[in-house]
Amino acid sequence: MMIKQLSIFLENKAGRLAEVTDLLAKSKINIRALSLADSADFGILRLIVNNAAAGAACLKKAGMVVQATDVIAAEIQDKPGGLSSVVKHFDRGGINVEYMYAFVEKIQNRAIVIFKVKNPAKAVKVLNKAGVSLVCSHALQGL
Repeated sequence: MMIKQLSIFLENKAGRLAEVTDLLAKSKINIRALSLADSADFGILRLIVNNAAAGAACLKKAGMVVQATDVIAAEIQDKPGGLSSVVKHFDRGGINVEYMYAFVEKIQNRAIVIFKVKNPAKAVKVLNKAGVSLVCSHALQGL
């Protein structure tokens, strides 16, 4: 079970992040999780939103470079070792985590962590076999 993440390539200058968030707000797109990584010249804003297709469309219409990527949202026990237990399943399955970030909300004492891996279909199988709860796009819309 995968969800869509939007990656927006931004020039690293004042006002660009505000422009993205304003466009999404005007289109009634709610940001559920985000990660921003930068270099000297540009940044990559990664977003989980309540409607990825509409979010991508409004940003592309404004001339932004947007890419939709499959990622996995996994429920992790919110206690010491919770993340470690899930990451070990990836390790045993030979899956490298390219990057990850935590979700902004909790579900029943569990954190939600977004994982980007090279082969998300294989990662989903590994986590399903291990009994790790995954979050679907439909569930994110209701949060």
